[in-house]
Amino acid sequence: MLLKLTSELIFKNLTKAISVALSLIVVFTLFTSPSIAVKTSMTGDYAKDTISVVKTLQKAVDTPKDSPNKDDVRTEALTLITDYISRYRNRGMVNKTQSFTTMQTALNAMAGHYKNFASRPLPDKLKERLTKEFSLAEKMVLRESWYNSFTF
Repeated sequence: MLLKLTSELIFKNLTKAISVALSLIVVFTLFTSPSIAVKTSMTGDYAKDTISVVKTLQKAVDTPKDSPNKDDVRTEALTLITDYISRYRNRGMVNKTQSFTTMQTALNAMAGHYKNFASRPLPDKLKERLTKEFSLAEKMVLRESWYNSFTF
């Protein structure tokens, strides 16, 4: 009887000790580990971010074929495209706008070329298409932001 009572007491205390230890491990792991959030170049202002991305990527489109920093330009463009799409793709107020769908089309074409043909420069037809779509997206986002600035 004494042995049974002692084993039950040890089991209860051991269970409590293990649960407290696991709780402390979880708490310290969550609050002392470095943040895994990735820094992004997006500000959260859709119109400003779109115009900034358009200007930066247009410079990438205009980069000459024999430029010595074309690999850096490609890497920067892919990072920017990923940041932009990640930031705005799941935002209902943004992803239904014409400017976003136009930007998404252009960005998909550009990223697709860079990922599939990393060593080849952008073809002239793609450059023309991207230039037109960037210009159109910039005009649309300015029009949409002007229209949305009014409250009804």
